[in-house]
Amino acid sequence: MRKLRSVIVGATGLAGQQFIAALERHPFFEVAAVAASSRSAGKTYAEALRTPSGMMGWFLSEPLPGAVASMKVLDGAEVSGRDFELAFSAVEADVARELEPRLAKDVPVISTASAFRYEEDVPLLIPPVNAGHAPLIEEQRRRRGSKGFILPIPNCTTTGLAVTLAPLEQAFGVQAVMMTSLQACSGAGRSPGVIGLDILDNVIPHIAKEEGKVEVETKKILGSMGKGSVLPHPMKVSCTCTRVAVLEGHTEAAFVSLKSRASVAEVAAAMREWKGAEAARGLPSSPARWIEVQDDPFRPQPRLDRDAHGGMATSVGRIREDGVLENGVKYVLVSHNTKMGAAKGAVLVAELLRAQGVL
Repeated sequence: MRKLRSVIVGATGLAGQQFIAALERHPFFEVAAVAASSRSAGKTYAEALRTPSGMMGWFLSEPLPGAVASMKVLDGAEVSGRDFELAFSAVEADVARELEPRLAKDVPVISTASAFRYEEDVPLLIPPVNAGHAPLIEEQRRRRGSKGFILPIPNCTTTGLAVTLAPLEQAFGVQAVMMTSLQACSGAGRSPGVIGLDILDNVIPHIAKEEGKVEVETKKILGSMGKGSVLPHPMKVSCTCTRVAVLEGHTEAAFVSLKSRASVAEVAAAMREWKGAEAARGLPSSPARWIEVQDDPFRPQPRLDRDAHGGMATSVGRIREDGVLENGVKYVLVSHNTKMGAAKGAVLVAELLRAQGVL
């Protein structure tokens, strides 16, 4: 089977490194090129990672693939989509606003950036949740007259919440959700990021723009297809997002008002038995189960549960009735923000699109 030639733009950053790890030995996609800013262009990838102090700035536990280490880094501003079959974008939102539309004229762009998440002709895909939104891609191509398209993945905090709400919406209906997150430091990247002396022995009670992203994106992901756009789900969403001294894995405490009353056992069963969209089953990055329900009242914990099924499953525990909300239930979830919530989740989206014949 021939692999699609892919370029990773923003390859030297943390999200770009995650793409490299997720694509190593992938059966569908090959890393044909890496691109970054002009200061890295012309160097080998390994040279571009080297800091002034001599440290190799590869921050993942997975080894840097030798084939990528020796690649010459391209200037992201000069990359042509015509030279590739697929682009993975790991750049900041301000760069994405200019770079991604240029690439999308010729090639599909799967992105971790937020720049185009809220455009009405841009779906926010989590394959097990809303694979049925993928046809909106053709509307985007038609409107913009492009050969390719832009498809950003959701915010990493939204992802774990939406995955757990999907089976509840399917089984009981969801009226409203309130959520408080305890987000890992890795969600802030490395530069600019969370200064060590700020986060140690501390909780940062505000993450800029995060709460608005969760509130808007959750309703879009769980919405229904309309004519040329997604009709947002009418549920009410409110959240507080905080940063804590955890390396990886976002923890979220969710309080959900259901449309119909459900017992704790029924909620747990709905999550355990949820198989997600049929189109998302059997993909190379799909886990055996999308949700792992924990019976231990001291689980889930990020250190113990973030890597469930390779970091692609959401772990849920402490499912209880809530006496304040109408038909209320509450639970705690852990979702891997740099795997399912970032590059590996983006690769999963690309796998879905290939299976659907879009790529």
